[in-house]
Amino acid sequence: MKILYDYAGLSVRLSDERLAHILEHPEMTGMEHAIEETLRDPEQVVESFSDREARLYYRFYSTTRVGKKYVCVVVKTKDVDYFVLTVYLTDKIKKGVPLWPKRS
Repeated sequence: MKILYDYAGLSVRLSDERLAHILEHPEMTGMEHAIEETLRDPEQVVESFSDREARLYYRFYSTTRVGKKYVCVVVKTKDVDYFVLTVYLTDKIKKGVPLWPKRS
């Protein structure tokens, strides 16, 4: 298990089981560094409309195995426990409650 830190300094668990599941997807091969980088320095973070305990961290990568994509790291928040649920590549950022950057 790895402990990663997000942009706000919160510790986020990444279990060996979750990492193995993420890397089962061929498009994620070689993208392990992007998980930590996306948490630490996201372009946008939203709270999911469908699951208030899920935060979606997005960072754009111009080079992935399938072209230009956002990496989305889904973090589940249970009380003070934060853990990576999954990671995937996507073309666009889902709508949700904006958490970062803060909107005025």
